[in-house]
Amino acid sequence: MTSSWDPDLAVIVERMAAAGARPVREQGVAGIRKSLESIVRPPGPDMSSVTDAVADDLGTPVPVRIYRPHTAPDTGAAALVWYHGGGMIMGSLNSFDRLARDLAEATGAVIVNVDYRLAPEHTYPAGNDDAYTALAWTHRVATDLGIDPAKIGVGGDSAGGGLAAATALRSRDERGPAIAQQVLFYPGVERRRDRASMREFGDSPFLTAEDIDWMKNLYLGSDASLDDEYGTPALAADLSGLPSTIIAVGHGDPLRDGIEEFGDRLREAGVTTAQLRYPGVGHGFAMQAPSVARGRAALAEVGALVAARFAHPVRD
Repeated sequence: MTSSWDPDLAVIVERMAAAGARPVREQGVAGIRKSLESIVRPPGPDMSSVTDAVADDLGTPVPVRIYRPHTAPDTGAAALVWYHGGGMIMGSLNSFDRLARDLAEATGAVIVNVDYRLAPEHTYPAGNDDAYTALAWTHRVATDLGIDPAKIGVGGDSAGGGLAAATALRSRDERGPAIAQQVLFYPGVERRRDRASMREFGDSPFLTAEDIDWMKNLYLGSDASLDDEYGTPALAADLSGLPSTIIAVGHGDPLRDGIEEFGDRLREAGVTTAQLRYPGVGHGFAMQAPSVARGRAALAEVGALVAARFAHPVRD
């Protein structure tokens, strides 16, 4: 499979193989958390300011970190409430600091990075509730943060993309805070299903089919019959009335086909939806951007589209 990877990514795959990298489930929760937090990444883009705060609108305090790029105006800035990846079991404001900086620079928007609660200590709906709390809080304090309340979007990568999609659904259903757009990098919108991309890439060095099952079960529980559309957004029967959407996925991602089906359904429901598929990369390519040129290009392209949609909003 290595020959199908982008040359930059192939180097990473070879290094992982030489180091004896094991699937996530074999490392266990503590092991994979330690591994993720120990990765040393090059410094990200300089920001005008980086500020820690606590969102507490729904009772449970949720730590957030706010990144303001130099290009964002002091007042009336656009913002993305961002939910990091990690299968709902790992990830922190520190391990996703570089991606938050890259997103702020690429979009010109303020990034509100959310430190939601993780499984298995906190199972569904804890992370989803924290995601919604962060959105509500950002709207409430928008003026204080120099943010235009009409230009607040949600976004996320991997599991965080699933949280963003779920937050958009919940806000629509509960007539909650307005969401200008949603930005989904390879979002986790469903449990594992027998799809062509899953069969072809289910043994990917970045995400395996068995790892998907393991992480989903830790957060949602093992009984899929109990799932709802907020824990598993692909179950939503109605996708109309959602904000304009950008979806970015790698060709070699086992989740690809389910993600693209979700995007197709959004379009069919009348939602303005841009779907971008990147060849030569798999799951997690946004986090690999410091070492993978195609990842940097994807961030730049998605960032430009995000900025354009904030600057020229179109009501569906």
